[in-house]
Amino acid sequence: MDRLKQSLAEGAGWLFYLSLLCGLALALPRTVFDPESKDFIFLIGAVGIWRYSMGAMHFLRGVLFLYVVFPHYRRKAAKLGTAADPSHVFLMVTSFRIDALTTAQVYQSVIREAMECGFPTTVVCSIVELSDEFLVKSLWEKYNPPQNVTLDFVRIAGTGKRDGLAHGFRAISRHMPDRDAVVAVIDGDSVLEPGVVRRTVPYFKLFPNVGGLTTNEFCEVRGSYIMSEWHKLRFAQRHINMCSMGLSKRVLTLTGRMSMFRAPVISNPEFIADVESDSLDHWRLGRFKFLTGDDKSSWYSLMRLGYDTFYVPDAAINTVEHPPEKSFIKASRKLMFRWYGNNLRQNSRAMKLGKKRLGLFTTLVLFDQRVSMWTCLLGLTVAIIASLKYSIAFLLVYFLWIGFTRLLLTLLLAVSGHHIGPAYPVILYYNQIVGALVKIYVFFRLDQQSWTRQPTKLNRDLASFQQWFNTWSSRTMTFSAASVFVATLLLVV
Repeated sequence: MDRLKQSLAEGAGWLFYLSLLCGLALALPRTVFDPESKDFIFLIGAVGIWRYSMGAMHFLRGVLFLYVVFPHYRRKAAKLGTAADPSHVFLMVTSFRIDALTTAQVYQSVIREAMECGFPTTVVCSIVELSDEFLVKSLWEKYNPPQNVTLDFVRIAGTGKRDGLAHGFRAISRHMPDRDAVVAVIDGDSVLEPGVVRRTVPYFKLFPNVGGLTTNEFCEVRGSYIMSEWHKLRFAQRHINMCSMGLSKRVLTLTGRMSMFRAPVISNPEFIADVESDSLDHWRLGRFKFLTGDDKSSWYSLMRLGYDTFYVPDAAINTVEHPPEKSFIKASRKLMFRWYGNNLRQNSRAMKLGKKRLGLFTTLVLFDQRVSMWTCLLGLTVAIIASLKYSIAFLLVYFLWIGFTRLLLTLLLAVSGHHIGPAYPVILYYNQIVGALVKIYVFFRLDQQSWTRQPTKLNRDLASFQQWFNTWSSRTMTFSAASVFVATLLLVV
C-alpha cells in the first residue's frame, strides 16, 4: 500500500513538472520555436556545448563499462576460482558519534559478512566511546562467529577520522599480513550488502597493479523528502561517474564509506602518513593540514605510489545518512562545502602528477573540476544580462532549456539502476548553481575545513596579521574573480 501511494505521488510529480514546462513554452513568443528565426530556442545551448560534451563522454564511458567491459572482467574473475581468494580479510570499521541503532546495523552486517565470506577474517573496530565497544561485544556474543573470524579493538581519542584510520592501519600492520591479504575500510554508517567481500576481492588478483577499489552505494536518509531525493540523485550520478573512471582504472576517490585495499598498501608507512597527516603548501594561505578528505588523500597516495584504482558496480553498500541540519538549504550547503573543498584541495597537486601517470581523460576531468565552477554559471549569467538588456523572453527561453535538458538528464540516469524521481530535474539545477557558488567560495578559502558530524575544526594558531591577510586576501580575490567573470560576459553580450 505504501509503495502504491509512493508511485501515485511520483506520477503526480512528473505530471506537475511536465505541466510547468508546457506552461513555460506557451508563455514564449512563437518565433522562439521557428528554426528560421534568430531566437530559435536551441541557440541558447551553444554556450554549454563543451560542458554537455563532457557529461556525454562520462555517460557513454560509464554505460560502456557497466554493460560491456565490467561483465567481461567479472567473467574473467570468476574463471580464477579459488586462485583469487585472499589469504586474510580485515574488515576495519571507524565509528564516532553515530547513533546506537545505526552502529548496530553496521556491525551486524560486518559480522555477518565476516562469517559468510568463508575467508579467515579479522574485524577491526576503531572506536572512541566505550559504549560502542560494549555494543560490538554483545553482538559478537549473539552471532558467535567461528574460529576463523576474530575481533580486534582499537581505542582512539576523538581527534578526527584521519587519526582513527591511521591507528587502525597500524593495528592491522602488527598482524603482519602477507601480500595476498586485503583490507576493507568501512565507515560507521555503512551497512554492507550480503556478498560484498566475495564480489570485490577477485579483482586484486585479476589486476595486479590495482591498489584499491570502491563499490556502489545506495542510501537511507533520516531527513525530509527533498533531502532524501538529493542524496539519491547524488549516488546515481556517482555510479555513472565511477563507472566512467573505472574504465581507465583511475577512480578519483576511494570513499571511506566502503573501499578495499591491498594489505601491503595500508601497511606502507608512506600511505599511513598520507592519510594521517596530509597537508598542502598554498602560495597565499601557507601550509595547512587536511582535516577532512581522507578518501582523496588515499587516492592521491595510491597514484603517487604507482597503483591503479578500480570500481566494482555490482558490489553495494547502504549508507545511513544523517543530514547535519534540518533545513535542506543549510544541510546541502554544509555538505557541498566539505565535498568540494576536498576535491579542490587535491586537484592542484594531482594535476602535477602529469598526463603520463594520470592518463589523458583523467587529466581532462581534473581540469574540468577547476573550470566547472564558472562554466556552470555561464548560461544563467548570460540569460540574466540578455533579459535586462533586451527582453525577458531570453530568461524564459533559458529556463525552458534548463527544464528540458534536466528532464533528459534525469531519464538518462535510469540506466544506472538507481531510483529516479520527479524532483531530480530541479535538484540537478540547484546543484549546478548553488554548487558552483560554493566551489567559488571554497576555492579561495581552501584552508577552511570542518566536519559536518563532528565539532572538530582546523586550528592553525596563526599570528593575527596572517589571519587578517588570509581573510581579506580571500575576500578580495573572490570579488575580483567574480567581477572579471561578469565584466567579460557583459562585453560579450
